[in-house]
Amino acid sequence: MKTITYNKLVRDRIPEIIEANGNTCVTEVLSDEAYLAMLDAKLTEELAEYHADGSPEELADLLEVIYAAAKARGVTAEALDRIRAEKAAKRGGFDRKILLASVTETE
Repeated sequence: MKTITYNKLVRDRIPEIIEANGNTCVTEVLSDEAYLAMLDAKLTEELAEYHADGSPEELADLLEVIYAAAKARGVTAEALDRIRAEKAAKRGGFDRKILLASVTETE
């Protein structure tokens, strides 16, 4: 028998999947403050996985964590998308692939 320590935020059904496979796991329910900290860590983890893989599945995982982080901060998915759309309307999206190389400021 071997015990692996993870100490990371996982999707809600992961413990039942682990147990359905005949294994046991120890879990805890986080405080709101700890949950926000773990969501931030999960964002970093999922972004690294996307950078390594580049797959749509990794993008979907990243989006799932973003929605969870928004919800934990009192923002619905709909409100988040509205904010995104408003910013895109004002400042544009990223469709034109523009790289800003430099700016010369007037004094």
